[in-house]
Amino acid sequence: MLQGIATVWIIVGLGVVAIMALLGMFARLFRKAGPHEALIVYGFRGTRTVIGRGTVIFPMVESFRLLSLELMSFDVAPQQDLYTNQGVAVTVEAVAQIKVKSDPVSIQTAAEQFLTKTPDEREGLIRLVMEGHLRGIIGQLTVEQIVKEPEMVADRMRSTCADDMSKMGLEVISFTIKEVRDKNEYIANMGRPDVARIKRDADVAAAEAERDTAIKRAEAQRASAIAKAQADQERVLAETLSLGKQSEAQRDLEVKKAQYAELVKRQQAQADKAYELQQNITQQQVVAEQVKVQQIEKEQQIKVQEAEILRHEKELIATVLKGAEIDKQRVLNQADAERQRLIAQAEGQAQSIRLQGEAEADIIFKKGEAEAKAMNVKAEAYQEWNQAAVVDKLMTNMPEVVRAMAAPLANVDKITIVSTGNGTSAGASKITGDMAAIAAQVPALFEALSGMSIPELLSKVKGIGDKSSKPEVIEGDGAAKTKKAGQS
Repeated sequence: MLQGIATVWIIVGLGVVAIMALLGMFARLFRKAGPHEALIVYGFRGTRTVIGRGTVIFPMVESFRLLSLELMSFDVAPQQDLYTNQGVAVTVEAVAQIKVKSDPVSIQTAAEQFLTKTPDEREGLIRLVMEGHLRGIIGQLTVEQIVKEPEMVADRMRSTCADDMSKMGLEVISFTIKEVRDKNEYIANMGRPDVARIKRDADVAAAEAERDTAIKRAEAQRASAIAKAQADQERVLAETLSLGKQSEAQRDLEVKKAQYAELVKRQQAQADKAYELQQNITQQQVVAEQVKVQQIEKEQQIKVQEAEILRHEKELIATVLKGAEIDKQRVLNQADAERQRLIAQAEGQAQSIRLQGEAEADIIFKKGEAEAKAMNVKAEAYQEWNQAAVVDKLMTNMPEVVRAMAAPLANVDKITIVSTGNGTSAGASKITGDMAAIAAQVPALFEALSGMSIPELLSKVKGIGDKSSKPEVIEGDGAAKTKKAGQS
């Protein structure tokens, strides 16, 4: 019994093991395709595509490969410049989103085209196709269209590439232009007119807004001023009416006060009159008594004043008169002393002036006497001079005479010589000849001054330079005497 149970359990265990082995083998043969990929199975049953489900692949007779259906994103940026319809070279950078179509035919086509290629090789082929189409589209458009209408460029790119992409089993999901550049700043300058216009419109709008604001502000200020003026007028009118009412009330009050005061004063006057009558009667009696007392006091005062006058007179005689005589004597003494001082001062000044005049006169006299003696000595010396001394004096002064005659030429700043070259005395030689003629006139001048000719004077002069011919002056006894050489 126990042996049968063990056998059953062994059979069951073996069955479970066999089932597990079959399940494991089946699991290894079963392949699943995710939603982002396609399973391409090929073998003895032909090529089939599995998307989003699984299938059994028999080993050795079938094989498979996975084809990604995910979105592919890559940059489309041609290295060479693209030329627009205007001939402007631009550089365009774009981003393309491409994927394999989901229908079996497109998946089969894409598998045929790209299944054996790496992702980089696949993207390189797609990029070449898209760059070629982009170059053709850019060549048909202007720079303004490319820059201002990027969606139009993207639509044309998708429509143009659709056929070529379909042939490769692909589809263009999106095409976006990232940047458009040019080396000649065409794009940068393209927007300047619009910028200037927009700035101008903005400035105009700002100016108009400021103007409207200023107008509204002025209108508001005017309305405020008008309202304020009206309020001030109403306030002044109300204050005037209030002051009028107050004045009327004050007037009525003052009138009533005056009436009451008049009544009170009338009653007070009547009482004062009765009081004054009684007071005057009493005052008359008092005054009569005071008059009597004053008469007695005045009589006593008169006596006192008479005694005071006598005392005052004696005091004046004793003080004032004596003081006046003392002051008079002092003034007389001062006047006499001042007179004596002035007389002495005048006499001193006169004596000083007289002494100074005498000293100056003595000096002048002595100076004149000395000059006279000098003149006498000089005259006597001149009388003793011989003709040689005269000649010597005249000859010594002849250069001074010539110098004085040529002095006017020294004051000439510029001399202009005009010479035709004719004759011997022309040009600069004329000036030297004139100078020689001036010097030749000096002997004639000498003869005119001395009254004798120079040859005659020289023939009479003997022993020029002989010391014995010179006079000798001997001073003695206050007179000048001459003595010749060789005489004792």
